[in-house]
Amino acid sequence: MTKSKLVEKISENLTSITKKDIKVIVDVIFDSMIDSLKKGERIEIRGFGSFKVKERNARNGRNPKTGIIVNIPE
Repeated sequence: MTKSKLVEKISENLTSITKKDIKVIVDVIFDSMIDSLKKGERIEIRGFGSFKVKERNARNGRNPKTGIIVNIPE
């Protein structure tokens, strides 16, 4: 689901709030989550899931569209 589809779905359920206001709310929520993850904090939303940044070693990968080997940094 894209962010715009999420806004659309919310607006179907909350008809008293404009799509513009819903988009602002969704943006604030996602921006807050991004800020927390950048600080190394873990996000837990009970009944939905948890999010955290996980550091991984650099490695080689393959572009699925072109098949070209690419370096994936840490």
